[in-house]
Amino acid sequence: MSSAQFPRRARPPVLAGARVATLKLMALVLAAAVLAAGCASSGTAKPAPLLKMQNRIAVRTVWHQRLRREAPKLRLGLGLAIDGQRVFAASHSGEVEAFDLTTGRRLWRRKVRAPLSGGPGVGAGLVVFGSSKGDVIALSEADGRVRWRRRVNSEILSAPAVGNDFVVVRGVDGRLEALTTANGTDTWMANQSVPQLSLRGTGRPILVRDLAICGFDNGHVLAVDRTDGTTEWDAAVGQPHGTSELQRLIDVDAPVILVGDDLYAVAYQGRVARLVADSGRILWTHDLSSYRGLTVDENSLYVSDAGGNLVRLNSQNGTLVWQVKQLANRELSAPVVYHREIVVGDFAGYLHWFDPTSGRYLARVRIGKNRISAAPLVAGGLLLVFDDGGQLAAYRTPEPPAPAAAASPAAPANP
Repeated sequence: MSSAQFPRRARPPVLAGARVATLKLMALVLAAAVLAAGCASSGTAKPAPLLKMQNRIAVRTVWHQRLRREAPKLRLGLGLAIDGQRVFAASHSGEVEAFDLTTGRRLWRRKVRAPLSGGPGVGAGLVVFGSSKGDVIALSEADGRVRWRRRVNSEILSAPAVGNDFVVVRGVDGRLEALTTANGTDTWMANQSVPQLSLRGTGRPILVRDLAICGFDNGHVLAVDRTDGTTEWDAAVGQPHGTSELQRLIDVDAPVILVGDDLYAVAYQGRVARLVADSGRILWTHDLSSYRGLTVDENSLYVSDAGGNLVRLNSQNGTLVWQVKQLANRELSAPVVYHREIVVGDFAGYLHWFDPTSGRYLARVRIGKNRISAAPLVAGGLLLVFDDGGQLAAYRTPEPPAPAAAASPAAPANP
């Protein structure tokens, strides 16, 4: 198949090869899988063009920084983390940096000897990363000095979950491991079976009360006791279908979201589901495919689906409210709610604002020319964005007026 048959900018989700005896064979499997995925989507994955528009809301750049970061060829699990007034980010080459949230001033910079691929996770005074070679590295939030370093022997492509007692990491081999925050000592391990073929990426673990919860490549969400790793519940968000390995991809790579007592999760080529956090009982499902993620506001769920569409569902029952197709095949990041508006990034470095009520397109700005893989973050009244080329920026828009409260019925006049 000629490379001319592939759209220049349309890239399918990168696939992780089957586990094989040698790295060389793994690379061959990976290349074959990517080629197959490209052939399957050829002719249908042309990114939607961006039409000229005038922003309906003012978007102001508050500060901008550039990290020493190269745009990677393969997807990594590197994004942003915020703790208090500090913003943390890193490059694959091992440059870790901290910035002041309000001004963007660089607070410190450290170089670690590892190809960083997942993180950061923050908490308990630590900034924690995983590497492509299976290292977990914890640095001090205050000055970036290395506090401890442990080998888990599996590439890490998502941010660790950091609690007061444990750091929980998810490896590409299906293992979920807990290390002590004090010195990184191994405490427990849980695992799920890994299909022969899966998307390149892993679910990010979260800590919910006494549980550690994470999505896996077999379409399941697993909850384990955070003190000893014993399984509390195991729920299937999606079931594989089809005859080929590509058709049966069912990864839960998007982070699971906790809202109150419930969880929201979505699988690639599967469905989005609402689950009870304590038991894993599924309250509702809606057929939908996503590998980037979702977000939730007071009564709605917003998902960037695998086709580049932005979808709004009713979070109480999963019914479709609206679907925006203007960004089809633009490889959207997970959306975020900022000032009651929905913001999402794309493969060309653009940020897009939408009205949550109607799905109307409100504004667009460009941070750079590289893909925005990590979901934007909201903190301190700012919207923070980090692209794959190392551009880091904080934006601000005017906060819209609060929705008018429904008028109360007039009281009857006294006789």
